[in-house]
Amino acid sequence: MSFAKLVQKVKSEIAFYKGLAKDTEGASGIEYAIVAAMVAVVIAGLSAGISTDLTTVFTSIKNAL
Repeated sequence: MSFAKLVQKVKSEIAFYKGLAKDTEGASGIEYAIVAAMVAVVIAGLSAGISTDLTTVFTSIKNAL
């Protein structure tokens, strides 16, 4: 590869990354994905405790009826 082609390739990659850094269009999508992942982790962590509590509540309702 000649020096001129190498310089041109480096310039085009720098221009690409500058444009990528200025692009904020996808930032909100990434933020929503992070929030959704955090909610999923909390739900997964609490599901065992909640399921036994819900079973107890519904059993007491059933027995009361």
